[in-house]
Amino acid sequence: MPAPTATHARVLILGTGFAGLGMAANLKRRGQDDFLVLERAGDVGGTWRDNTYPGCACDVPSLLYSFSFAQNPGWSDTFSPQPEIWDYLKDVASKEGILPHCRFDHVVTEARWDDAATRWQVETSQGTYTADVLVSGVGGLSEPKTPDLPGIDAFEGTAFHSATWDHDHALAGERVAVIGTGASAIQFVPAIQPDVGHLTLFQRTPPWIMERRSRPFSKVERFAFKHVPGAQRLFRAGIYWARELSVFGFAKNPKILKRAEKFAKGHLYSAVKDPDLRRKLTPSYTMGCKRILLSNDYYPALTQPNVTVETSGIAEVKARSIVAVDGTEHPVDTIIFGTGFQATEMPAAQVIYGRNGVRLADQWDETSVSAYLGTAVHNFPNLFFIVGPNTGLGHTSMVFMIESQVAFILEALDALDGSGAAALEVKPEAEATYNEGIQRQLAPTVWNTGGCSSWYLDKQGRNTLLWPTFTFVFRQRTRHFDGEHFTTIAAAPAEERVPATAAD
Repeated sequence: MPAPTATHARVLILGTGFAGLGMAANLKRRGQDDFLVLERAGDVGGTWRDNTYPGCACDVPSLLYSFSFAQNPGWSDTFSPQPEIWDYLKDVASKEGILPHCRFDHVVTEARWDDAATRWQVETSQGTYTADVLVSGVGGLSEPKTPDLPGIDAFEGTAFHSATWDHDHALAGERVAVIGTGASAIQFVPAIQPDVGHLTLFQRTPPWIMERRSRPFSKVERFAFKHVPGAQRLFRAGIYWARELSVFGFAKNPKILKRAEKFAKGHLYSAVKDPDLRRKLTPSYTMGCKRILLSNDYYPALTQPNVTVETSGIAEVKARSIVAVDGTEHPVDTIIFGTGFQATEMPAAQVIYGRNGVRLADQWDETSVSAYLGTAVHNFPNLFFIVGPNTGLGHTSMVFMIESQVAFILEALDALDGSGAAALEVKPEAEATYNEGIQRQLAPTVWNTGGCSSWYLDKQGRNTLLWPTFTFVFRQRTRHFDGEHFTTIAAAPAEERVPATAAD
């Protein structure tokens, strides 16, 4: 039963990235103040607070990578750097009145549904909270993923992940090993290459890389965005629909991507003249199977005399070196992991317990990671995910999906209020039917048939990360709460509900 001293809120939100702030801002705009936001760090921002590696920037156009209700006319560039995005999120939190609702430095250690009291009890590093509704805004890029390399514990140098960049450690003149060639690595490799003594890039699979068409916004453009009604929304709409067109290649007819592959190879060939290096950097799978990356300076950096691209794999890490599978030993002072995040594992599932004490991670071990509309899971009443299973994208802005899910959750809260019940829970058969449909749609897409092993796929080989078609279809499906797919749970008798203090 909840502790008598627990702080209670009608809605408890986990995380202060785009998802958590989007949920909080929309509650606030509705005049609903009975909510709290738990954040494990000391400030808002999520992944854009945590990832501060050199060169960090967004690969989605700035005008699209913002809330529809809080557009920013002051972006400096068509693709925003990390500090600007973090500043934007802090500005949204302040202007929308969210900060008084935030509880920082609160690490959630357990969230458990109380069947008797029909509410959530959440244990944190700074005390107990209860809530009628729990909303997880913990995105897939929250927990860094580091490979368990043979001998890594014996390494005597410095090692860190790109998401936890050690800014106190000077790389000048050092022999640096970079492991991984994903979206983060192609940004920080060119940023550090001129300063290091030698950089060895351990590449397992080369990514497809397109030219990054980035440029500063002109003064005229910024003036129009700020002072001309509808100008920024018009630009934003154009970018959105242009991005949606790429779904035809990813999900409808992957043969369309062959033309894009020619452009990508042209980008590679113009930057890399050495045939052996070019061979190492040429992908052998269909474009789109892994995330397509954007960069103008990654390939030129790899051609520099202080860079080695190692593709045979890692056999062993020693005290001051890394031995490749082909026997080559590379002296190393610092290891930087550019190995991404635990995107398909959803680490929050390890500490969430539903009806009858069922742990979400255990349920997903049996059924695979799934949720109805990426938002609701059976056995877990009044729990809603934002950026849940199969809501990820490979072509456009996640903020569009986040706002769609927030709208659905708000509709669900209205339905809950109107029903007089204590809780809503998605029906198992509705969840199963929905996810079977998602997997059928994903089966012929390039993400499943492109001939690569990507972070989109879980350990069973199922694509539990991506939305399979156009994002406007998701917007349509989440526009209204479909109560026929949910059951209601009656409120517990008053004497069984232990009072909790009001949200402070």
